[in-house]
Amino acid sequence: MASLRDIKGRIDSTKKTKQITKAMEMVSASKMSKAEQNAKAFVPYSDKIQEVVASIANNNMDVSHPMLSKRDVKKTGYLVITSDRGLAGAYNSSILRHLYQTIQQRHTSPDEYTVIAIGRMGFEFCRKRDIPVAKSILGLGDQPNFAEIKELASETVQMYIDEEIDELNIFYNHYISAISQEVTTKKLLPITNIESMSGSTSQYEYEPDQEQIMEVLLPQYAESLIYGALLDGKASEHAARMTAMRSATDNADDLIGDLTLSYNRARQAAITQEITEIIGGVAAQE
Repeated sequence: MASLRDIKGRIDSTKKTKQITKAMEMVSASKMSKAEQNAKAFVPYSDKIQEVVASIANNNMDVSHPMLSKRDVKKTGYLVITSDRGLAGAYNSSILRHLYQTIQQRHTSPDEYTVIAIGRMGFEFCRKRDIPVAKSILGLGDQPNFAEIKELASETVQMYIDEEIDELNIFYNHYISAISQEVTTKKLLPITNIESMSGSTSQYEYEPDQEQIMEVLLPQYAESLIYGALLDGKASEHAARMTAMRSATDNADDLIGDLTLSYNRARQAAITQEITEIIGGVAAQE
C-alpha cells in the first residue's frame, strides 16, 4: 500500500494539473467564441460571391472555364485542415482517420493522389505514412486571416486549372456547437452544382464581359471556400480543446476524490496501528 507521503504527493500534483487544464479550458472557450464570430462574419461574403458566380453561369451558357468542367480523374487532391497542436480530443484523429480510409478505398498507388496539408498534425501524419504532400502551411494563428493562406489557396486552385489534379476534395471538422463537431468532406473542384447555387433574382451588369469576370471570380470563389472551411475548422478546434480540457478537469476532480479517500483510509489505518502498539506496550509492562 502506498505511504501517506506518496498519496499526498499525488494529490498535490493532480491539483496542479487540474489548475492547468481549467485555465486551458477558459482560454479555449474565449478563442472559440472569437473563432465562431469570424466564421459567421465570413458567411455573407461567401454567399454573395456564390450568388454572382451562379448568376453569370446560369444566365450565360456560353461561359466556360476549366473549374466548371468535369474531366477524367487521373489524380485527386485532398486538402486537409488539422491543428498545429494536440490536447484537442478526437479533433485531429477523426479527420485523419477519415482521410486515410478514403485513400485506402479509392487508390492503389501514391501516383493517384496528393495532399495539401493545413496544420502540423495532418502534415506529420502524412509524412510518417509516406503519403505524398504537394503543399503545406504550418503554424497558423488561432484566428487566421485570409492573407495567411492566400498563397496556398491560390496555388491549390491553380493546380486544378493546370491539370496537375483532376478534382479537389476538402476534409475538415464542421462546427455545429460547442460540444458537437462533425467531420465533413466536400468536393471543391470541379464546381458541379452551379445550377442550384443561385438563390437570388438580382440582375447584374458586367464590365468588361462575363467571361473575363468569371476568370477572376471563380478562383476567388474557390479560395473563399477554402478560407471558410479553415475558419469553420478553427472554431471546431477550439471547441474540441475546450471540451477535452473540461473532461480532463472533471477527471482530475474524480482522481483527487479517490486519492483523498485513500489518504484518509491510510491515515486512519496508521492511527489505529499506533493505538494498537501503545495498548500492546502498556499491556506488556503490566
